[in-house]
Amino acid sequence: MVGLASADAVVGAAAGLLVAALIVAAVASYLVRAVVVPLCKTALIADQLAGGRLDPRLVHTGLGEISRLGRSVNILGASVGRGLGGLAQLVEAQTAMRRVAMLVARGVGPSEVFDAVTGELGRLIGADGANIVRFDKDESGVIVALWGWPGPLLPVGTRISLQGASVSAAVRRTGRAARMDTYEDPLGPLATFLREQGIRSAVGAPIYVEGRLWGAATASMVRDEPLPSDAEARLADCTDLVATAIANAEARSELLDSRARLVLATDQTRRRIERDLHDGVQQRLLSLGLELRAAQEAVPDALTEARTRLSSVVDGLTAGIDELREISRGIHPTILTDRGLTAAVKALARRSGVAVELDVRLRERLPEPLEAAAYYVIAESLANAAKHAEASLVRVAVTVSGERLYVSLSDDGVGGADPARGTGLVGIRDRVHALGGTMHLDSPPGGGTTLDVALPLP
Repeated sequence: MVGLASADAVVGAAAGLLVAALIVAAVASYLVRAVVVPLCKTALIADQLAGGRLDPRLVHTGLGEISRLGRSVNILGASVGRGLGGLAQLVEAQTAMRRVAMLVARGVGPSEVFDAVTGELGRLIGADGANIVRFDKDESGVIVALWGWPGPLLPVGTRISLQGASVSAAVRRTGRAARMDTYEDPLGPLATFLREQGIRSAVGAPIYVEGRLWGAATASMVRDEPLPSDAEARLADCTDLVATAIANAEARSELLDSRARLVLATDQTRRRIERDLHDGVQQRLLSLGLELRAAQEAVPDALTEARTRLSSVVDGLTAGIDELREISRGIHPTILTDRGLTAAVKALARRSGVAVELDVRLRERLPEPLEAAAYYVIAESLANAAKHAEASLVRVAVTVSGERLYVSLSDDGVGGADPARGTGLVGIRDRVHALGGTMHLDSPPGGGTTLDVALPLP
């Protein structure tokens, strides 16, 4: 009996141990599934987030705390993803604006800035097309730049109506950013045209230049996808740069215009002085010289001293008239006014103290400021070649190509020409720049001097 009892006790203990083992195994399995596995997955997702992968997500299983931890990790991943997306958009926008700002800082013309801005805006917003419209005083505007669709249908220079409903018209009326999510209902010639060309939606932002509403930048879609909700803000960020470019260009244009007017006024004054000298003082001195010669002839031969003195006075007067004629020609040559640049340059070559090879190819008279500028460039350069360059030959070429007048001079002198040494190059440069032209000087010591000038035709 005792042996049987002991056996039952052993069996019972073994069964208890087995049950305990099963319970422990079940609890361990539950803990692994509910805690360890989610924690491992959470750690894995955290590692992936730290490594830059933002798309993996956890399935909400396990204990409440673990599940909340998983949801938090998912929220963190989504938040980081949105933040990185926003940061990428910001970097892209800043990069685009930096490229535009570089153009503005370089002082390039408005058209180049406009072209750059429209392309940057269209790509930045993800639009199908973008343009810049300059407002006129009436209910119309002019397209000054475009990118994408409908470029072939609305090229630069197209005048558009700002009556009826359109983004540009709304910006013109309100002076604020505007949005149109559909062109199905709006009326007006521009809205009708855009709807017929497949435009589905558009946004626009105003461009203010020195406090006045200058125009608008717009972006449009032909796809059914809506434009981003912050599209107007992105447009507005770039319109400030556009306004700066416009203000810079207008200021530069006004400066060039004023300098050109000053050059023109100076040339007109020089021409008037030359005319007054030629028609007034010079003619009077010539008449006086003729009268003195007549008086000289009337003096009896016996009055030798009187005749000698009169002859000396006549010779001095003649020399003075010649000097006055040279001064008058230097102020403004009559031949330039009467016969044009070709004849005036040929006259310069004949009077030059150094041999001149001419290649003047002009089919017609040029505007007065350009003829005067080219003449004085050539005259000053020939004088420099004779006085300073020790040259034996100067080659002069004058031609018109495209929209510019080109003047080129080269000599075989000693080189080393320097505007700072007062050789007249500063005056040439100022006159050329005042007319919006360019000047390039190449004068290495011992290598001769080459001067190339380009002047824009008005």
